[in-house]
Amino acid sequence: MAKFLTTTGTNYHLEELIKGASDRLILISPFLKLNDRMKELLADKNRLKIDVRIVYGKSELQPQEIEWLRGLTYIRTSFCKNLHAKCYMNEELCIITSLNLYEFSQVNNNEMGILIQRSEDSQLYKDAYEEAQRIIRISDEVRISLERVTSAPEAASREDDKAADSAHADDKLTSSKIGQKLGLKTAQFLDRATEQGFLLFDGEKHTVSPKGEQVGVEFVAKSRFGPYFLWPQDFCLG
Repeated sequence: MAKFLTTTGTNYHLEELIKGASDRLILISPFLKLNDRMKELLADKNRLKIDVRIVYGKSELQPQEIEWLRGLTYIRTSFCKNLHAKCYMNEELCIITSLNLYEFSQVNNNEMGILIQRSEDSQLYKDAYEEAQRIIRISDEVRISLERVTSAPEAASREDDKAADSAHADDKLTSSKIGQKLGLKTAQFLDRATEQGFLLFDGEKHTVSPKGEQVGVEFVAKSRFGPYFLWPQDFCLG
């Protein structure tokens, strides 16, 4: 019988699911930013030559994730457009959940999930496995997706710069420009701003926090270049 999981239960059983994989491991998550513990577990699976498939769906893969994944021979990563499903499974267990494989979500969000055991719910497990395989089949090839994603933050930077220029926002800087000023890539800057409470991240998108509003951070939702943030020119991170 399927078992209900809270945030804590989901995190616990996800670790156990990864540790228990002896033949295959499938991790499907729109957002992908692995904490040190997950990297350690996956690196161990790579050493054991376990077949690991990771499918993600948002073009926000961090440079450190890209470099780390490139060094793992038995972990294949692919990109699936319009992915919103979160599903983690080995040859005996499956977790279907709201939890992204994203360290912020694993620590800060309230999540729910269902644990399915193949031995007790064979048809349910089979249905989930077949859908996971379908998602893998329609996803982009592994290394192509990694190369494609490396340029995404830079492309986003150019677009929000154009948007700010078109809005004549001379008194404020876009995320890319304030990041450059602080010696950070755009994605790194957004992560740091989130960690320090100027932005909020719900596992799918960033928004301005009350703390950010107090220091003058603005969110521009509509422009022909898409949404972006504007920051005071004297903004600095702690």
